[in-house]
Amino acid sequence: MVSIIGVGCTPFAETLKNPETEGLTEGELFGYAALKAMEDAGVSPKDVEFYFHGCASPMGSSNYMTPNMQVAEWFGMRGKASAHHSEASCTGYLALDLAMQSVASGKYDIVLTGGIDFGDALAKQGIPSCFRHSVSFEEFQRSTEWLIDNAYTRHLMGNCGHDNTGRWYQNYAGLTTDELDKALCMCAIVNRENAALNPLSIDHVTYQEEAKAAGYDDVMEYMQSDNNPKLSEIQRISGLEHKCDGAAALILCATDLAEKFTKNKPIEILGVGNSTLESSNPVLEVQATQEAARQVYNVSGVKPEEIDLLYVNDFVISSQLISAEMSGYIPDKQAWKYIMDGRTRYDGDRPINPNGGRTAFGHAHAASGLADFYDAALQMRGKAGAHQINKIPKTAFLRGYGGGQNLCNVIIRTKD
Repeated sequence: MVSIIGVGCTPFAETLKNPETEGLTEGELFGYAALKAMEDAGVSPKDVEFYFHGCASPMGSSNYMTPNMQVAEWFGMRGKASAHHSEASCTGYLALDLAMQSVASGKYDIVLTGGIDFGDALAKQGIPSCFRHSVSFEEFQRSTEWLIDNAYTRHLMGNCGHDNTGRWYQNYAGLTTDELDKALCMCAIVNRENAALNPLSIDHVTYQEEAKAAGYDDVMEYMQSDNNPKLSEIQRISGLEHKCDGAAALILCATDLAEKFTKNKPIEILGVGNSTLESSNPVLEVQATQEAARQVYNVSGVKPEEIDLLYVNDFVISSQLISAEMSGYIPDKQAWKYIMDGRTRYDGDRPINPNGGRTAFGHAHAASGLADFYDAALQMRGKAGAHQINKIPKTAFLRGYGGGQNLCNVIIRTKD
């Protein structure tokens, strides 16, 4: 067995908008998360035998072809072997999978795996990467072309199945257009409420506070107004990622060696399920989530009713609805009701994304999945602070999705 024994995460932020963080390099940000993970695990750089470096968009975020080689000195790993990988927004989940495999194979006893992205601060070509500029929406749109084969598949809002996923759920659950809209708005409201309690999140103002400041007594009326416009048939601004900068890292080791390094209870990786479908599939997220869930339950032997906590890569917020049901965490066709009733809040009986999710904790692409594991570890130790869920969870299910194609589901459990 392989376990997570250390976790580290930076605050998720727009670094260019704060004089204390403007000019931060990739090495500084990645190194901060890596050193925090080592400290948490009770290990030093000399104990770590290999490290993985994940970045969703290395040529935009770091301006290096081999970013793993550029950061080693920031966390004491000069001369250590490493590898770089990139799987868009699923990078952080596959970062765990790759590290787990390297330990499970017996090749290494202890490894570090980390992810970093400057989602809001692009490097300028030809000059040091500490000199960055804020990414415009036009630049962001152009970067989405890297996700797909433009000769054969469709562009964003179609290829990633954003509206298609929401429409699929609407038809599946038998919802009216207004019921679906309210459910998606409530997902965003809950994410903000959770994030407001999390010191590492980028958003700390709730939608209730925004609504009141705009003169609304009813937060849902505010969310369905022109203050929160639709960008497509289904998606409102509130339901899309808050792109930002950040890094996160984990230390993994063989479970039977964990006590040698850490006083924390090891968090065992019980199973991983993966699925990749072509972007031309209009409901690829739906089908890939189903397949990856089937795999992870099959390999782990865990039953859906054993899951205490769910994390979802919800850079498009309709992902919460399908993931909650396809993981078996919430009964079929009931996720929208649980959300509307407040049951998925951090203090509800079926919490989802108590850290605030991609729309409110922030989305630093490659770092985001690892930030979910960071928060899950805190929750499972009972050390998440103000956003600690009511019942300390033993078993968590994490669903990653990115690049319009990659999907990875992971089940972790606190070792007895």
